[in-house]
Amino acid sequence: MEIKKKRFVLVGTGGRSELFFAAIATDFKDTSELTAFCDVNQTRMDYANKLLVDKYDYPAVRTYKSDEFDLMIETEKPDAVIVTSVDRTHHRYIIRAMELGCDVVSEKPMTVDEKKCQEILDTVERTGRNIRVTFNYRYAPHHTMARELIESGVIGKVCSVHFEWLLNILHGADYFRRWHRDKRNSGGLLVHKSTHHFDLVNFWIGSQPETVFAFGDLNFYGRENAEQRGVTQFYDRATGNKAAVGDPFALQLDQSESLKALYLDAEHEDGYRRDQSVFGDGINIEDTMGVIVRYKNNAIMTYSLNAYMPWEGYRIAFNGTKGRIEMSIVEQSYVNAGGEKDQEGALLGHKITVFPMFGAPYEVEVDEAVGGHGGGDTVMLNDIFGTPVYDKFHRAANHIDGARSILTGIAANKAIRTGLPVNVSDLVTFK
Repeated sequence: MEIKKKRFVLVGTGGRSELFFAAIATDFKDTSELTAFCDVNQTRMDYANKLLVDKYDYPAVRTYKSDEFDLMIETEKPDAVIVTSVDRTHHRYIIRAMELGCDVVSEKPMTVDEKKCQEILDTVERTGRNIRVTFNYRYAPHHTMARELIESGVIGKVCSVHFEWLLNILHGADYFRRWHRDKRNSGGLLVHKSTHHFDLVNFWIGSQPETVFAFGDLNFYGRENAEQRGVTQFYDRATGNKAAVGDPFALQLDQSESLKALYLDAEHEDGYRRDQSVFGDGINIEDTMGVIVRYKNNAIMTYSLNAYMPWEGYRIAFNGTKGRIEMSIVEQSYVNAGGEKDQEGALLGHKITVFPMFGAPYEVEVDEAVGGHGGGDTVMLNDIFGTPVYDKFHRAANHIDGARSILTGIAANKAIRTGLPVNVSDLVTFK
């Protein structure tokens, strides 16, 4: 019997979109079908179609400008809409897709502030449609192992978590070149990036944030910081600029086929510049952040995120009533859309050690996985586009998971602004 393919359309054809349309065009073409792209920029959609045809041997799909979103849904009649647009627009497409009878696959973060989050939650309640948030980190074997160890009770009840994430001067700097540098677009790194990390903690310890406090500042990037370090030569953008020659933080769009096609060649339509100086003006997100969270199960987390480190990865410790788990992970650094998708967050090294309270410490073996985000991308994509199998760890994330992960970062942003702790329950209402 022929399998009825699930129909998808995709909105937002920037650097993140290829992960999803490539999966449909190759590994999951027997179960899923892509019928259209939607974007504010026709040049980017045309490039996405070129990749479909030339790189993935898949037929070009129809294209719709962003103001034709309703027309696209009416014409294509998709089962689900994949949302990979700029973060601040996620809620717009998520809500309208559900109102028009579609389910949604949303790139993280689900949205950027509590008002938009509440609007999404209310729309789910009103329409009964489903949202999947693409937390690929949940699916990485070493992350799944952490959950398995904690669930097994090997360290008893988790009382505290110490979590330090490092973004290096390649990947970390990249957030300060592009639209993420404006908190209005991204929610800052505590929402855009840390949504992964806060979701992992919720997933690992089986709880949700209750109270959040945070400090954060721009200490490295930005013109003022560079001036204080003695820099005297500045530039607006890197590509074709003599002042940027020799700057290790400069991104030359014309030296990468994908970056040139996606952004440099598309500038004439929307004016978006992908290669802004990380030491320029107009940056209003933090690069140095510290957060403390109390969870509903009384566990406490201390969290640190720095975006200018010499290596990429993280260290985490879980302290429990019967011992301690330590994890150290080193990841492949990358520039979004500047290389192959399977190199984004690929695992370079990992170590998990259990320290029983009354026993010798031991290392835990974890199966190696290849591919992006520690090998999590492949498993997650099968969960979305292929034939999912029973998952005892329940790694598929819905709108509630998406909300709980961003609410830690949203609360942290509010704490930074006000200097006061924030009760998460004051931000949104779950019905």
